[in-house]
Amino acid sequence: MQIPLHVPQGVQKSWRVEHFEVSASAAKMFNIRASFNSKDKSRYITHGKYTRLMNGPNVVMSNTPSEIADHVHFFKIAEGNVLVNGLGLGMVIEAIASKVKSLTIIEKNEEVIKLVAPTYASVPNVSILHADAFEFKPEVGYKYDYVWHDIWTDICADNLKDMTKLHRKYGKKTHWQGSWRRKECESLRKSERGEKVW
Repeated sequence: MQIPLHVPQGVQKSWRVEHFEVSASAAKMFNIRASFNSKDKSRYITHGKYTRLMNGPNVVMSNTPSEIADHVHFFKIAEGNVLVNGLGLGMVIEAIASKVKSLTIIEKNEEVIKLVAPTYASVPNVSILHADAFEFKPEVGYKYDYVWHDIWTDICADNLKDMTKLHRKYGKKTHWQGSWRRKECESLRKSERGEKVW
């Protein structure tokens, strides 16, 4: 699955959006490593031009097929009134805005909003709010059809604490919710505890 992005390159303090290219040889090496390190065969990349969001030297996200695969299930099922915690590069807007009734995106970092939000200012059913996912208060009595949490940069067991908090917070505010790479974080926790990971 490919999701072209139209966010221009730019810099806001330590944050930046940049375009980059993956060569055929680099894609091949990534895919070889992924085949040994992951049970998930959807994590691959192809050579081509992509966009990434950086914070200092760290890649926060990109629109490579490997990262898109992390969201495909949510992209397929999302409908109605949707809430997403985490703006990133606006990939979720590109993927689902045309098929949902409304899309509310909560983003904590003002610099990310300045870099990305202007690209989607004219999308009528999309609202990008500057707020913290843990503190944002949906309208009393309002219920979303789907909620997606995507505020983490790395896959690690430590994310589970925040995931649990968010799922409790939004549990009565939605019919369905999910968190980015939650199963992998749970597998890492089991592995840390010496439990069998199937």
